[in-house]
Amino acid sequence: MFKSKIAGVGSFLPEKVLTNHDLEKIVETSHDWIVQRTGIERRHVIADGEGTSDMIVRAAKKALADANMQATDLDLILVATVTGDFKMPGTACIVQAKLGAKNVMAFDINAACSGFLYSLIVADQFIKTGFYKNILVVGAESLTRIVDYKDRDTCILFGDGAGVFILTRAEASDTNVILTGHAHAEGQHAELLWAEAGGAKVPFSQEVLDKGSHFMQMKGKEIFKNATRTMAACCKEALDATNTKPEQIDWIVPHQANLRIIEAVAGQFDFPMSRVISTVHETGNTSAASIPIAFDTGVQEGKIKRGQLILLTAFGAGLTSGSVLLKY
Repeated sequence: MFKSKIAGVGSFLPEKVLTNHDLEKIVETSHDWIVQRTGIERRHVIADGEGTSDMIVRAAKKALADANMQATDLDLILVATVTGDFKMPGTACIVQAKLGAKNVMAFDINAACSGFLYSLIVADQFIKTGFYKNILVVGAESLTRIVDYKDRDTCILFGDGAGVFILTRAEASDTNVILTGHAHAEGQHAELLWAEAGGAKVPFSQEVLDKGSHFMQMKGKEIFKNATRTMAACCKEALDATNTKPEQIDWIVPHQANLRIIEAVAGQFDFPMSRVISTVHETGNTSAASIPIAFDTGVQEGKIKRGQLILLTAFGAGLTSGSVLLKY
């Protein structure tokens, strides 16, 4: 069995910004109210006429440069998203063409906000077995396209962006590798966060459009409780699997859903917020994109360095959850 390592990282946030003050003009809310409850100050909005694949390509080019690789070196493209360019084909196929990658395996994964960790775990298995060597692992979302800006509970939360890891086979002597990964699903809680219509069961119709049932719907209090529970449990699972103590972790990079959730999860382990990467004030909740964006931001700011022990954790609609412990 081989081991996998992160060879390069990259991210992209659209130029257009939607601030809390902008939202005050759209829905009944206030900057202070949003910050107090979520920690979010602004979020980025994808450009008109562009799709999720366009953001991915920009992030992927940065990650490939960071890894000193070309798109033609890739063996597999994995895209975690709930907001792909089309119902079909998969966005990964669009990305493959736009990057000029060779004729490789390419597919999407839908695990909502946990999608990037799901994809990272899947990619790790392909490398462990020797099936592939170089994998583009993506988390990207255009969530502002499926948000109802009449719904104060959801429209204040979500933003757009893309983040990318290049995962590659590690040398036998390399210690900067993925150490363990864990993922779960609790489908009995599916209706806590979902878009009811727009799929095969409830296809688009005039009635759907009139009711707005194709937009995201969320039960916030229940989501907060389950998010804290599942993320803390996944962190403990990763620590137990590797016999690692919280004080040995250099950084936690959590899903950037809500600052209060992040603080609650860190509090479960008495982990200082000074060693938690948080970008939620700048990005809002970018779902599957949030962890790779936050990770790349930590690298660019000089916080995350090679050789450090990093714990990634997420929860999402499904409900899904996951954790990955790695040495960067």
